[in-house]
Amino acid sequence: MPVKKVDNSKVSAKGGSASSRKSLVRESKFSVPIYGLAGIKKGMVTLPKEVFGGKVNDKLMAQAVRVYLTNQRQGTASTKTRGEVRGSTRKIYRQKGTGRARHGAITAPIFVGGGIAFGPRPRKFELKMSKQMRRKALLSALSQKLSEDKVRLVDLNGASGKTKEMYKMLKALELINKEGEGKVLFIASAAEAKRGSRNIESVEISPTASLNTYTVLNNNHLVFAKEAIDDLAKLFVPRSGKKI
Repeated sequence: MPVKKVDNSKVSAKGGSASSRKSLVRESKFSVPIYGLAGIKKGMVTLPKEVFGGKVNDKLMAQAVRVYLTNQRQGTASTKTRGEVRGSTRKIYRQKGTGRARHGAITAPIFVGGGIAFGPRPRKFELKMSKQMRRKALLSALSQKLSEDKVRLVDLNGASGKTKEMYKMLKALELINKEGEGKVLFIASAAEAKRGSRNIESVEISPTASLNTYTVLNNNHLVFAKEAIDDLAKLFVPRSGKKI
């Protein structure tokens, strides 16, 4: 007896096909709640897949962090050699007959107040990373935070810019404890949000254009203002089919 083949793509469960169920799962993955100033849920917002749906690349993120931290070094440490310190160049004692080691000047590194041998000199600690690699590393970090459920959205409409107001909101979202601890990166462009959050010790503020992989990974939670998501979409969502 011939075996009848069944097309799995047409098999429905709970009134929907397998492909439609998968699309719903993908959509729900990027749907996150948005909260008001009181920490109460106001609705759901769908995050852009191009920003929060990237592949997590650990090696690329590690490279981006290393480049960022290295470029923070100033390289201004400087010491004086024996030719730069202030001191007499007269021979301090005769060459022979004293029983001591021969020396030519008091500025030698062996003497107190003399020059420094092989000390640090001004230099550049600069590493470069292509723009495309920096972007992919940042998108990878954002995608990782979303997968770990560490992304929050807030609506700052009606914010007064008071620290007490922002502190209560973060506490209601359970992002900081009673002692005010809990590293939070607040991404907002509104002046009220910056003014109200800058005095909270555990909160770091960053505009959308200044986001980088290190600051994203160095904080436990990301709090996006509603308008910051639109700014992210403008920066990273490709236009007319161009790749990021």
